[in-house]
Amino acid sequence: MPSTLIPNLSLIENHRISEKKQAIREHFNRLASERAYWQDKASTYYEDQARYFQFLVPKELRVLEVGSSLGNLLATLKPYRGVGVDLSQEMVGEATRRHPLLEFLVGDAETLDLQETFDVIILADVIGHLLDIEAALARLHQVCTAETRIIVSYYNSLWEPVLRLGEKIGMKMPQLEQNWLSPADIANLLHLADFEVVKTERRLLFPIYIPLLSVLCNKFLAYLPVVNKLCLCHYVVARPRVREMETVFSSTIVVPCRNERGNIEAAVQRIPPFGGHQEIIFVDGHSTDGTIEEIHRVVAAYPDKDIRVLVQDGTGKGDAVRKGFAQATGDILMILDADLTMPPEDLPKFYDAIASGKGEFINGCRLVYPMELQAMRVLNLLGNKFFSMAFSWLLNQRIKDTLCGTKVLWRRDYERLVANRHYFGDFDPFGDFDLLFGASKLNLHILEIPIRYRDRTYGSTNIRRFAHGWLLLKMTVYGFFRLKAV
Repeated sequence: MPSTLIPNLSLIENHRISEKKQAIREHFNRLASERAYWQDKASTYYEDQARYFQFLVPKELRVLEVGSSLGNLLATLKPYRGVGVDLSQEMVGEATRRHPLLEFLVGDAETLDLQETFDVIILADVIGHLLDIEAALARLHQVCTAETRIIVSYYNSLWEPVLRLGEKIGMKMPQLEQNWLSPADIANLLHLADFEVVKTERRLLFPIYIPLLSVLCNKFLAYLPVVNKLCLCHYVVARPRVREMETVFSSTIVVPCRNERGNIEAAVQRIPPFGGHQEIIFVDGHSTDGTIEEIHRVVAAYPDKDIRVLVQDGTGKGDAVRKGFAQATGDILMILDADLTMPPEDLPKFYDAIASGKGEFINGCRLVYPMELQAMRVLNLLGNKFFSMAFSWLLNQRIKDTLCGTKVLWRRDYERLVANRHYFGDFDPFGDFDLLFGASKLNLHILEIPIRYRDRTYGSTNIRRFAHGWLLLKMTVYGFFRLKAV
């Protein structure tokens, strides 16, 4: 074929794309005046969508919505800075009239050109209309920071015949031919565009309001395994893919302790150097075996180390962790249990994982390597396995060992978690689930690091298995209503 024909073929293809895009623009221009009518007609769908986005996106953030339509979803999120972009100038005009405090622009997702960055970028029900989804997603990097979250929502492809029928009988807004994608398709396209999926969710089993039946289907049945795959809506939360960091970060290692006198000096000796400055904070829980005196002795014996000692105001490990984290100065916050069943020598692995950006909340996992004979009793092991399955389901991220005491996160993220703690309330005496729930609410990428769980060499466990197991079960139920059935 003569080479002179190649440019002509390219021009023909570009013309076809341009025609399709113009048809999409004209379609939504015509529907702009009717859009509110159709949204009211499908109020169950849009109310559930708004409710879940409000759960995913805290108030007062910088939010960009691509395919913003009338701007109603963006407005419900109450952003500090809200920008909507839509291909239809009529939709943009209507959105501007309805929500004058937000900014709406006419623009094409595939050639997006904004000179600012955002905390959250939303693509709600828009990817079905994009002619090049990968190009549109790749374009988002210019408005992302390393902490930006991309949230994509779309219809379950299994519902296509039902939705098509709804259009024909006047129950749903008419649409042009569009893409139908599964969550796996969306995850693959995000991967191709250099984004990493943080978590996924499926919602709305029954998109029509019928008293009692809607509640039963959408608050309970919709989250059951297998049944969940029939839900109408799916959501994918993603973040920009990891890039290596060269900055050295400081760390604060909080060591909650109660009657751990024999482990204090060993903890200081065994914490290896990593990263930048290290701060060690012991938080004593009203010990009766001389632990507090031993901490003061160790502080004096190791003047080259930055060691501080605090005494709890309340009781429980959760209270100790909160007190220690509130006083911490490091960039990275770490928990090390004073029983040393998690070897302190493994802390550099946690530092490397978070400092490199591979994860944003690093959780230890004791259930990969074989354990020493007395490290975990059978009932504890069974409880951990049960709660790992329950919490993987609750958090929509893989969690194998919820109860491992070693957890690591950025101080900046912990401060955000504290600011949003009112959503869950003071429900967790352990501290593990307060952090896990909070990390999930902030859409942090949770990563587990396998550790070799060791026997205690001093003292005895402070865990009361049956009483604490009952508390954990209650927290699982509580988490369902705060993380799933929202």
